[in-house]
Amino acid sequence: MLACFGGWSLDALDVQIFSFIIPTLLSIWGISTGQAGILATVTLLVSAFGGWIAGALSDRWGRVRVLQISILWYALFTFLCGFTQDFSQLFWCRALQGFGFGGEWAAGAVLMGEVIRDKYRGRAVGLVQTGWSVGWGAAALLFTILSATLPEAQAWRVLFWIGLAPAGLVFWIRRFVQEPTVSRTGTPSGFTHLFSALKPPYLATTWRVSMMVTGAQGSSWALTTFLPTYLKTVRHLTSVGTGSYLMVLILGAFCGFLSGAYLSDMIGRKSTFMVSAVGSVVLMLVYLFAPLSNDMILPVGFLLGYINLMMFSPMGPFMTELYPSAVRGVGQGFCYNAGRGIGAIFPALVGFLAAQLGLASAIALFTFCGLGLMIVALLMLPETRGRSLASLEQPAGP
Repeated sequence: MLACFGGWSLDALDVQIFSFIIPTLLSIWGISTGQAGILATVTLLVSAFGGWIAGALSDRWGRVRVLQISILWYALFTFLCGFTQDFSQLFWCRALQGFGFGGEWAAGAVLMGEVIRDKYRGRAVGLVQTGWSVGWGAAALLFTILSATLPEAQAWRVLFWIGLAPAGLVFWIRRFVQEPTVSRTGTPSGFTHLFSALKPPYLATTWRVSMMVTGAQGSSWALTTFLPTYLKTVRHLTSVGTGSYLMVLILGAFCGFLSGAYLSDMIGRKSTFMVSAVGSVVLMLVYLFAPLSNDMILPVGFLLGYINLMMFSPMGPFMTELYPSAVRGVGQGFCYNAGRGIGAIFPALVGFLAAQLGLASAIALFTFCGLGLMIVALLMLPETRGRSLASLEQPAGP
């Protein structure tokens, strides 16, 4: 649990750093919001392939080994981002960073899902998911401190260099974390295993879950990628003020992750998803368009972070409970990362349409579309709360 929590926290730290330095790059490098959106999208797009491949490899090599490789990979390329000199160099470093970013979740979520009893799987995997808000909060805190103490042209590079820190976690994992026995059942081989979840009897489940995750990921990235830019350019907050406001939203996200973890075991995975999706639509509209002062949006930001990030807590256990062990890694890796890859288009679209619609309207449009897609997909999926993993070892139709 500590290994997966740490890996996911540091994953979030490395990936979320970019959202904070977008205003700096707009100013120093003179890139457009469209180009900033591309830099956000390329990481997410490549992460889709990274997660899919890592999921398949975790079925073959084991969850723990692939977890270690993924952490080393994203830490290295986050560090290298700090040395880039132009858009093209940063584009390629961000793309390669994404490959490890996708792989970490695919291996870690399956690992946690397999070592926890059916009764507590939702809250356990959901608690690990809170690591995202911890890493995001660490990025906001580091951004705020470095912005106050270093010149703008230097602070963003130091942020990326700090991204090498997760590499140290690998040595701890190597010493203390063992491979779960269940993941060795039915060890697959061959390139064709990559497509196992895209064949009957899993195909129908796979495309529905991918559709649900696309909506969740796309809406979340559309909202959070440009939120620092929105606060700084539309709300006219300082860099320190932007970081402080986001810390409140991230605190809400942390509480939302915790609540989602327990709710998914109490009321079910699907009900938790629905509460989060519907609540996110309402609070997103209030945050972006209600005639509120900067002081008033502070508590609204807490509630928005709370309800929006709640939806990610049940995702790991929900997908773990849909596939047998022989295809669990590749199935879960494909669904989560196909959703992430398609959802990766959303930040780029927000960036390009912001010039025509305004930043707030562009964010709202794609956040709403993503959440609507998520709700439609959920209506076609089963509830899995309390499902035994042993019952999945004989493949059945979706």
